[in-house]
Amino acid sequence: MLILTRFSRSVAVALTALIACVTLAGGPSSVQAQSPDKRQAIEAQFRVWLTQTAWPDAQKQGVTRDTFDRSLAAVTLDWTLPELQPSGSAPPANQHQAEFQSPGRYFPEGQVASLATQGRGLLTQWAASLDGIERRYGVPREIVVAIWGRESHFGRVAPGRPALRVLATQAYLGRRRTLYYPEFLAALVILEQDHLPGETLLSSWAGAMGQPQMLPSKFLRYAVDGDGDGRRDIWRSAPDSLASIANYLREHGWDPDERWGVEVRVPATVSCALEGPQQGRAGREWARLGVSPVSGRALPDETANATVFLLMPAGRLGPAFLVSENFYVLKRYNESDLYALFIGHLADRMRGGSSFAGGWKAVDAMRRGAIQTMQERLRAQGYDVGKVDGLIGFATRTAIGQWQAKGGRDETCFPDGALLQATR
Repeated sequence: MLILTRFSRSVAVALTALIACVTLAGGPSSVQAQSPDKRQAIEAQFRVWLTQTAWPDAQKQGVTRDTFDRSLAAVTLDWTLPELQPSGSAPPANQHQAEFQSPGRYFPEGQVASLATQGRGLLTQWAASLDGIERRYGVPREIVVAIWGRESHFGRVAPGRPALRVLATQAYLGRRRTLYYPEFLAALVILEQDHLPGETLLSSWAGAMGQPQMLPSKFLRYAVDGDGDGRRDIWRSAPDSLASIANYLREHGWDPDERWGVEVRVPATVSCALEGPQQGRAGREWARLGVSPVSGRALPDETANATVFLLMPAGRLGPAFLVSENFYVLKRYNESDLYALFIGHLADRMRGGSSFAGGWKAVDAMRRGAIQTMQERLRAQGYDVGKVDGLIGFATRTAIGQWQAKGGRDETCFPDGALLQATR
C-alpha cells in the first residue's frame, strides 16, 4: 500500500507532483458530481450499512456498542476523496491516466540535501531514544529517521483528515472497498483498545495515520510505546513513531549485519535484464562480471560474500545499485523501488554521503494506460512483466530488456514512445 502524505507543506506540494509518476492520477471523482438528492439517498444507505454490516463485524472484533456509536454517530461520507465509485457505477475515468516522467525527478537534490541536514540535527536531538531503538530492534537510526522524514517531514506535517471518516467513505464508496473495509474495522479496534479519542486519529486521504503514516491494521500489529507512557501515540510522540518504524522493519526481516545497498557501475557487457530480486548472486560474482562501486573501492566484505541484487530503477537511463535483502524490507514499508531507494540514499546522506554519481536521463512522458497496454502485449509474447498494472516495476523493466535483446535492439530496460509503438 502506497503511503501518500509526507514532507513539509512546501516540500509536500512539490513531491506530490513527482510521486504522481508512479501513482494514480488525481482530479475530482465523477461521484462528486452527484446531485444533492442523490447524495442524500446515498448518505441514508450509508447509515443503514453502518448498522447492518459494519456493526456486526466490528462487534466480532471486540468493539463495544458504546465505542461504535460514540465514534460514528456524526460521521458522514467525505465526497472530496479520490477514487470514489458508488456501487453499480463505472470506474473513475482517470484511474489509468497518470503520466510517467523521469524517475530522477523523485530525487530533487535541494530537497534531499535539506532533509539530510535536518535529519542530522534530529539524530542528535533524539540520540537517547535512538540509542535504545537501535539496541532493541537492530535497525540503523539513519534508516528510521529517513522514513520519519519521508513520511511526515519528521512529524512536522500532520495529516489532517479524520481517519474514521476517510476509511468509512473508502470502505463504502471507494473503488478499493475490499482493501479499506478491514482498515475501517481496524480503526474502530484502535479506539477500543488504545482508548484514544476519535479526533486523535488523523490520516491522509488514503487512511495512513500519524507521523509514520501507518494504516490502522499496521498500527495494531507494529506500533509500540517508545517513550514508556503506556500509549502507542504515533500522532504526537516522536519516540513512539521512531520505535514503531523500527519495529515494523525488524518484523519484516531487517538484517542488522547488512547495509541496504551501494551505487555501482554496470558495464555494457552486463545485461540490465539481470535486475530484480529473483536474480541475486554473490557480490564477488557481480564483481567478476565487472560491476563495481562508483567509489572505486572494492565491495565491502559483507557485500562481497552475501547474495545481492542488481537494481536499475530507470534501466540504462539512470544510476545502478547492488542491494541487499534489506532494500526489499524497505519496500515492504512502501511497495516502490524509488521509495526504498530514497530512504536508503537519504540515510547515507545523513551519514555524510554524497549525491548519486550516475545521472538520471530524461525519459518520454507516458500515460499509465499506454504502459499497461505495452505490458499486455509483452505478456502475450511470453514475457513475464509481473502485474499488468501500468507501473514500471523491475519485472516490466527486465521484460523490456529481454524483448530489446531478442530483437537486436540496444538494451535500455525502460520504455519510451518508440518502444510503445514497436510492441504493437
